[in-house]
Amino acid sequence: MSIQRFETGPRMSQAVVHGNTVYLAGVVASNAAGESVTKQTQDILKTIDGHLAKAGTDKSKLLSATIYITDMKTFGEMNAVWDAWVSPGNTPARATVEAKLAAPQYTVEIMVTAAK
Repeated sequence: MSIQRFETGPRMSQAVVHGNTVYLAGVVASNAAGESVTKQTQDILKTIDGHLAKAGTDKSKLLSATIYITDMKTFGEMNAVWDAWVSPGNTPARATVEAKLAAPQYTVEIMVTAAK
């Protein structure tokens, strides 16, 4: 079975397709770094939409999601954006974890797996 990699760098690829499964790396808000959790989540989900499209799928085929936030007090704010974005009736298995992220300007990071 072939493996396709998208936006591959020395450390990681943004997306990897193996068979009919698409794995995305953790996505942070590169265009909204340092902004509110709402804006960061919106930016991340837009980026995820783009990566999924390049890999030949979309959010209606999400299988799982792991969301990292730096403060659980912002869980509701992040969820408001997520709930407006996620495909109704096609919600993935999901976990949300409070964690320090790689740089202080990031407050949300999301990683998803999808079917093709």
